[in-house]
Amino acid sequence: MAKELRWVGRTLDVLRDFPEGARKRAGHQLHLVQLGLEPDDWRPMPAVGAGVVELRLHGDTEHRVLYTAAFSEAVYVLHAFEKKASKTPRSDIELGRANYRELRLWRRDQER
Repeated sequence: MAKELRWVGRTLDVLRDFPEGARKRAGHQLHLVQLGLEPDDWRPMPAVGAGVVELRLHGDTEHRVLYTAAFSEAVYVLHAFEKKASKTPRSDIELGRANYRELRLWRRDQER
């Protein structure tokens, strides 16, 4: 059974602004993750948080989606951005980290 996909912050709005090809690739790769499968190109992002993964989308421009599938109830999409340099910008790492922190606080409150 597929996990639900949940969006943190403005991530869905940002992803909707991706070019059509990148949006479709992101949707397909996230669907694989929902099914418990491994996406085509990814790497762990411990700088953002434990269990956070960077999904790499290649095309005319590079796009990235940060998510975590570490929780049983859903795949949480934390941040999406266009990558313009070889190194992930600190601002994108910080935004992903802030959204991950928000998610953890929300989950803690839900468990009470």
